[in-house]
Amino acid sequence: MRPRLFGMTASVAAFGLLGSLATACGSSGSDGSTLRLVAPEYGDSPATSSKAYWDKLTAAFTAAHPGKKVEVTLYPWADVDREVTRMVQEDDAPDVALMGAYSDFAAQGRLYSADELLSIRAEANFLRPLVAAGSVDNTLFGLPFVASSRLLFYNEDLFDKAGAKPPKTWSDLKKAAEELKKVGVRYPYALPLGPEEAHAEALIWELSNGGGYTDVSGGYSIASEQNTQTFRWIKENLVAPGLTGPVPPARLNRQDAFAAFLRGDVGMVNGYPSLLHEARARGMKVGTLSMPVSDTLGEGKKPPAAGVADWMMAFRHDGNRELVGSFLDFVYQDKNLSEFAGRYHLLPSTVSASEASEGSAADDHSTEQFFTALNSAQLYPVNEPSWLKVSDTIKRNIGKAVAPSADPKAVLEDIADQAREAQQEQQ
Repeated sequence: MRPRLFGMTASVAAFGLLGSLATACGSSGSDGSTLRLVAPEYGDSPATSSKAYWDKLTAAFTAAHPGKKVEVTLYPWADVDREVTRMVQEDDAPDVALMGAYSDFAAQGRLYSADELLSIRAEANFLRPLVAAGSVDNTLFGLPFVASSRLLFYNEDLFDKAGAKPPKTWSDLKKAAEELKKVGVRYPYALPLGPEEAHAEALIWELSNGGGYTDVSGGYSIASEQNTQTFRWIKENLVAPGLTGPVPPARLNRQDAFAAFLRGDVGMVNGYPSLLHEARARGMKVGTLSMPVSDTLGEGKKPPAAGVADWMMAFRHDGNRELVGSFLDFVYQDKNLSEFAGRYHLLPSTVSASEASEGSAADDHSTEQFFTALNSAQLYPVNEPSWLKVSDTIKRNIGKAVAPSADPKAVLEDIADQAREAQQEQQ
C-alpha cells in the first residue's frame, strides 16, 4: 500500500521542489551526531510543501540538542517507498524513514522496536488500532505518525434537489442513487476502483458486509463468501443500472472522484478529513455518515470504518540508537504532531494529541466523527510483509470484479492466488 491520506499526488518535481528539499545523504553508519530522515512530500505546491514543517522542527530539535544535526530528504509519495527500499538494498538506509509500510524491513531484522527507543509513556500513548497494525508478533516496529478514517460524504444540495435521504443500508444507498440519477447527477455514487487507491474503496465495502482482507487468524481472506457477495451486489445494483457515473469504476481514480465531488457532480463518495475541509472551503454543504451496511449483515451490527496510517520506522545502525530515540520523542510531542496533522487536515496518532484535537473540533460533528471512527477502525494488514505486493495486485485488478462481463468470484480468487504466491515469496 501507499496509504495516501489525502489527495495530493502531484509529483514534487513538477513544482521544482525536489532539488531544494533533498539534502545529501551520508553513509549508512552514524557518528551519533547526525540523523538522516527520509519522508514523503505531503504538499502539492511550494506553498504547502512539508519542507517548512521539517525545517522548523529540526531547527527546534538541534537548538535543544547542541551538537546534533538532522538531514531531511523529501520524495514524492509515488517514489518514497521505492527510494527507501533502494537505500536499504545498497546498505545505505537512513536512520529514520516515514512511508506507507514497514513490515518487510521488520521481517529482515533491520528496525528498532519501539521499546528500544521510546519511554514507556510515549509507547503507550499510540491509539490502539494503530498499535495493532504497527506490530509484528506483538512488538511495535511501525510507529504511526498521522492517520485517517473514512466516512461516506454526500452533497446535501443534490440530496435536497432529488428528495433523497441519507442512507443507512445498501438498499437505502441504491435508492438514493436512483433518485440522484433522475435529477441528472453525473455520479450518483462515485466508485473509484481505479489503480490509484482501489484497495481503499474495496475495503470500505467489504467491511460493511462483515468481510475484509483478512480473517480472524490474520490470514488473507480476499475471496471470502462475504467479499464475493459484496462485489456481486455492487455490480448488479450500482454499476449495471448506471448509478456509478460515466467512467467505468476500474478506470475511476480517487483523485478524479474527489475532483468531481468538489465540482458538484457527485452525490456520494467515501472520503476523509482533508476532502471535507476543501469542500467546506468552497462553500459546499456536505453531510458525513458511517458507510451504510449490507441489508443481510444483521440488525444492530456496526462494522468498523476503514482506517489508514503512515509509519515512522527507525533503522538499526551502530551508534545511532540514542540520537534516534531523542529525535522520535521530540517528533511525538503533542505540539509537534498536532501541528503536522493540522497542517494537512489529518488525525494525530497518539491519545493525548487526539484528545486535544477533538477538543478543538468539539463544535464540528463531522470532524469529531473521524476521530470516533478511527478509534475502532480496521486498517490494512500492513504488518504482513507481503502486503505491499498484495495491495498493488488489488489496486490493479479489483475493479475488474464489477465489469459487465466479469464473474466477481473468479476475479477475487485470482487476486487471492496472487496473494498466496506473494506470501510464499516472503517465507
